[in-house]
Parts: sequence; C-alpha cells; structure tokens
Amino acid sequence: VQLTESGGGLVQPGGSLRLSCEASGIMESKFCMGWFRPVPGRGREVVACIDSDGKTRYADSVKGRFTVTRENAPHRLSLQMDNLKPEDSDMYYCAAESSPFCLVPGWQYNFWGQGTRVTVSS
Repeated sequence: VQLTESGGGLVQPGGSLRLSCEASGIMESKFCMGWFRPVPGRGREVVACIDSDGKTRYADSVKGRFTVTRENAPHRLSLQMDNLKPEDSDMYYCAAESSPFCLVPGWQYNFWGQGTRVTVSS
C-alpha cells in the first residue's frame, strides 16, 4: 500500500486548504482511512477518519471546521480545512488500515504517507 499526500501550504488565519491523499495497492474491501498529526510524547493522533461506508470521526478541535471525504475507485482521501487557526499548523499524515470501522489510535495503522505541512500564519 502506498499513500501520497498533497495540498499542504501556507494560509492566513481564517483561510482554507484542501489536503488530498492518493492510495494505491489497497486490496481489501473494508478499510478505514484517516488524517493524523503528531503530538509530542503521544505519537500521532487522529484529526479525522472515515470508514468504507462513509462514517466519520473528528477530533474535538476540528469539528465544524474540517470535513473528511473519500472516493473508493480510485482510492482517494480528502480533508477540507476551513476557518484555519494558527494552532492547526502541523504536519498532516494520511493513514490507511484494513478495518470495517474508523480506527482512532494512530498505532493501529500500518500504512502511512510521508506527510504534508500546513502552516497557518499571518
């Protein structure tokens, strides 16, 4: 499985960005995908995840501002980030794992992209 992110960059507070993740090599019919960011001492924590049926979960800090979507053929994960705040600045990683449910802990994912940086600053 190979995951490739794109779409990061520099944006002013209140602005928007859209992250994308192209996935190849996924053979399972049920798998979850998610976006994560690193937390010092705690590994990577979920920003948003989505299962094959479209059920989603979000970190409390991004609810109402971020929207995660996916396409299944080809496999593509997106994160629409609106009303961005300086505290959203970070590396964002795409992840995938075979599971019928949306997995929240980062350690449960075996497949990761290289990450894309988001910087929110005036």
